[in-house]
Amino acid sequence: MIRVVLADDQTLVRAGFRSILSDEDDIEVVAEAPDGAAAIAAAHEHRPDVVLMDIRMPKLDGLEATRKIADDAGLNGVKVIILTTFDLDDYVYGALRAGASGFLVKDTEPAELIHAVRVVARGDALISPSITRRLIAEFADRVKRPEPGPELNALTDREREVMTLVAAGLSNNEIAERLVLSPATAKTHVSRIMTKLSVRDRAQIVVLAYEAGMIIPGWLAS
Repeated sequence: MIRVVLADDQTLVRAGFRSILSDEDDIEVVAEAPDGAAAIAAAHEHRPDVVLMDIRMPKLDGLEATRKIADDAGLNGVKVIILTTFDLDDYVYGALRAGASGFLVKDTEPAELIHAVRVVARGDALISPSITRRLIAEFADRVKRPEPGPELNALTDREREVMTLVAAGLSNNEIAERLVLSPATAKTHVSRIMTKLSVRDRAQIVVLAYEAGMIIPGWLAS
């Protein structure tokens, strides 16, 4: 069962998401939160698999709430999906950089919402890879790219190759097929990359790949 916390300051929005998700046999909404502080408290209390987090909320916004959840070792298994009205939003990039697993626009189709929750809970791929890559490319191009740190230099050639494919939005199975590996080996490479880079999710791998210039905005694996 996938356990979900809904964080949004609009009661009707939360009710709509709850109605959609509660109809699924494998998803349970365990709590709702009207602001970021309450979302963090709910994450501690319920240890959900996924938090659907609105960006703009009172008391503590979704960006800071996401950062606090991502930085809390006790909430390492909690994934955050950012909810936003616009798909190109500086706050969304900041949230992905802070530790969110991906984002959804609020007018997304119910089927896509359900799929996103399952994908993030599974941890195998990005939500809406093409949109997420476009967003990251848009804002990563504005920031000054730092020199590759020792963590990035510690990656093997194979790990750098896998990192580039993750940044292109490929799942573990797709990476395995591309590199003629077993899915288990591809998953191991991704796990080692996350450990070496001290990141908690594939979205942060994508951010670092763009910021380090490992992948060119607009590049697609073929």
